[in-house]
Amino acid sequence: MTPALTGYARADGRKGVRNVLVVVYLVECAHHVAREIADGFRDADVHLIGFPGCYPNRYAHSMLERLCTHPNVGGALLVSLGCEGFDRHGLARTVAASGRPVHVLGIQDSGGTRKTIDGGRAWVARALAALGEATRVPMTLDELVVGTICGGSDATSGLTANPAMGVAFDLLVEAGGTAIFEETGELIGMEQLMAARAATPELGDALKQCVAKAATYYATLGYASFAPGNADGGLTTIEEKSLGAYAKSGQSRIAGIIKPGIAPPRGGLYLLDVVPDGEVRFGFPNINDNAEIAELIACGAQVILFSTGRGSVVGSAIAPVIKVCANPETYRRMSDDMDVDAGRILEGRASLAEVGHEVFDLVLAVANGAATQSEALQHREFILTYKQFAPLGPACLPG
Repeated sequence: MTPALTGYARADGRKGVRNVLVVVYLVECAHHVAREIADGFRDADVHLIGFPGCYPNRYAHSMLERLCTHPNVGGALLVSLGCEGFDRHGLARTVAASGRPVHVLGIQDSGGTRKTIDGGRAWVARALAALGEATRVPMTLDELVVGTICGGSDATSGLTANPAMGVAFDLLVEAGGTAIFEETGELIGMEQLMAARAATPELGDALKQCVAKAATYYATLGYASFAPGNADGGLTTIEEKSLGAYAKSGQSRIAGIIKPGIAPPRGGLYLLDVVPDGEVRFGFPNINDNAEIAELIACGAQVILFSTGRGSVVGSAIAPVIKVCANPETYRRMSDDMDVDAGRILEGRASLAEVGHEVFDLVLAVANGAATQSEALQHREFILTYKQFAPLGPACLPG
């Protein structure tokens, strides 16, 4: 029997599974001060996020708007140096309009490092007291959005953890929830299979174009999404890696394509296109797993599924990360960082269906407040860099 879900109600009708306060640096020059403010509340749900760049970027601004108004976020402190190009007051207006408490601190106007830290910690303490009065309300499965990513993959990833997460995705979609998979650069060779699952022929063509864009981007850079650790773990080509990455999507019909910061309009399975549009301008599209996690969260994902074969320890700011370990030897060695031992499939100790249902049940438990291993260890990694995206085409969100 599916357990009843609860969450934190937001003014826009969405519900969060956490009630986090974010401290946001708006330029690298404010990073240290923002970190010092957040570190004063290490045992509270105060998470540090931010953008290091000095000149404005539409993608970065949109990402921080979506993150600061994410359903898991209850309020935001914005820390500015004072002379950067980021539109801090525009971001503050967006957060305030969402009904969340927000405050802007300028280091130059506040009198420097110590005074800004003191002022920031005083505001955070007051905001936390207000957030502490919030209570959880009933929530249904069709209000749940889950993202998936794989990192530190090896030859076991596509055999155990990834297809198990695909089973969990199918269960979520069947129940009316929303599932988001991504990593178009790790879906090269899978475009025909995805097109066959598309809701419309036009969407199928758009899916193939997404993968072709990623292939062109990597060819231009001379570097694909294939790390030395993947090869050490037994993978041989990007196509072989793609087979495993594709398995995370399950078997459901693909309802549409989204881009970072765009929330799916309704339940179903969606591909998140993370490769920038236009000419290659900003370097490698996703320099590490946490860049992709942030983009999944910006699309509204309240929970993240993360498969790993070689072993990864990262979590994330804002949304809990569930680690599904593909390799049984890695699980035995790094069990403190893992939530699910999918390697049992490889050793014949569990079936794919059993582990898939276990992952799905854990998603529901985490959504109800159970802590993941990365949360218990206070992993709150975050990174945001420059990108550019064009608007979605008409074929991307059919019907």
